[in-house]
Amino acid sequence: MSRWGYCLGIGLLPELAAAAPELEVVRIATTGGGQTYTVSLQVLALMTALTVLPALLLSMTAFTRILVVLAILRQALGTGQTPSNQILLGLALLLTGFVMAPVFDKAYQDGVAPYLEEKIEAGEALKRALAPLRQFMLRQTREADLALFVRLAGREQLESMDQAPLSLLVPAFMTSELKTAFQIGFLLFLPFLVIDLVVASVLMAMGMMMLSPVIVSLPFKLMLFVLVDGWALVVETLAASFYTL
Repeated sequence: MSRWGYCLGIGLLPELAAAAPELEVVRIATTGGGQTYTVSLQVLALMTALTVLPALLLSMTAFTRILVVLAILRQALGTGQTPSNQILLGLALLLTGFVMAPVFDKAYQDGVAPYLEEKIEAGEALKRALAPLRQFMLRQTREADLALFVRLAGREQLESMDQAPLSLLVPAFMTSELKTAFQIGFLLFLPFLVIDLVVASVLMAMGMMMLSPVIVSLPFKLMLFVLVDGWALVVETLAASFYTL
């Protein structure tokens, strides 16, 4: 299993896993007796944690911002389903891995590696592994968004953002990510919108009402995007928009 899988999976390991008792899974009876196959509670908890990795990927990493921006870019280009959803997801996953690599490496070195070497308990490993991830989310979260969820929860004002529990930090982080993604998407949309307006005005002035402006403007938008090396600019902008460790 990769380091990233350990870093995300350990977040849901209960402290009971430290004792690692075994549970009976299958018992096979034979003429000469029987044999019992067991699985440790530690492995069972980790396998259960793997089922929530998609939710953790969406809510606690850079994946949401990147995917939303790429989806808005595709809509601004007007290319329909090109690139396909699978391609956008793959690109978003690769960019997320690139952005989150320093965070996951630090979480692995500080929390997961000592736990696997049995130097610390599961509770301490969980605390150490979550610290870099909390720091990453705090760097991307707006104070106004965090204050909103503090008010919604009916809690007292926090002295600092570092004291925010995950139950408040994660939704505030998601809200900030969506807001940032739409801001970047708006800036990407503007030049293509200008091209659509110019093409529509020219066609109307020429009396070509029956010709769809989208068909005419699409080649110009693609040409502009290719000439300015659009994919490289978008990837660079997205990577630079995050404040990592």
